[in-house]
Amino acid sequence: MSQRKIILYANVESDVNFGVTKQVANILKSNGWQIVLCPAIFDETTTVPPPSGYIYSYIDDELHNAEMIVTLGGDGTILKAARAAADLSVPILGINLGGKGFMAELEVDDIHQLDAAINSEYNIENRLMIDVHLLRDGEVIWHDYALNDIVIKGDNKVIDMTIFGDNQKITHFTGDGVVIATPTGSTAYSMSAGGPIVDPAAKNIIITPICAHVLEARSFVLLSGRIVTVDIGYKKANPAYISVDGGKHTNIQSGDVVRVLKSERNTQLVRLSDKSFYRKVSEKLGER
Repeated sequence: MSQRKIILYANVESDVNFGVTKQVANILKSNGWQIVLCPAIFDETTTVPPPSGYIYSYIDDELHNAEMIVTLGGDGTILKAARAAADLSVPILGINLGGKGFMAELEVDDIHQLDAAINSEYNIENRLMIDVHLLRDGEVIWHDYALNDIVIKGDNKVIDMTIFGDNQKITHFTGDGVVIATPTGSTAYSMSAGGPIVDPAAKNIIITPICAHVLEARSFVLLSGRIVTVDIGYKKANPAYISVDGGKHTNIQSGDVVRVLKSERNTQLVRLSDKSFYRKVSEKLGER
């Protein structure tokens, strides 16, 4: 019988001397799991050598027979793991080494709870993902998918946008941009731009203007089955870009159309405790 495999997907810049990574690896190995160490950033810029007794591997090479990914880092690390794991539905358990860590299940002090994961005593929470397509002259020229959000912003200047839901006009404004978020992403950029906090288990698409140049700019919360389109207008014909889950920019231009809809993919997050989302929001956002 082959060993069951867990991927440790680590932000190697955050875990000084691999203290937490080695602690987690030792717990898992002592219970018979095969451990594969995959850095969240693994390319020619990776300068941190692996700890003694380990080698680095690419997460894409290891996912096909992995039972779980354990991330060590912040929400950004979970977002990267989600992009890699979505097509194969590999569940993700997050250990927070970052700032807010809304998506992470465990803090460093909670590592003893790994026993439940080892014994498969956990629940899976399916999180909505969204697909995005960029159309130019009616043709799709680029596409991607997100767990948190899709951000459309002007490149240093305001842009003109008309937003539709199922081909029905929702709003039109000139401003810095718009965030189209999932419930998971409602506590990220969307919230900072004035959007609502939405239970991450909900099935909605949230549209939040960024610094709109109108008095009554409001967020809209749509059912996940709606198709959202954003027409990049000619009134303010300025350069703009799309960013997916905080990643690299893709340039867009006046006359382009951005189409966003519910993805067939989802992200599976491991839940070990019954801590409510509301309690987590209170803790992470500093309510006392």
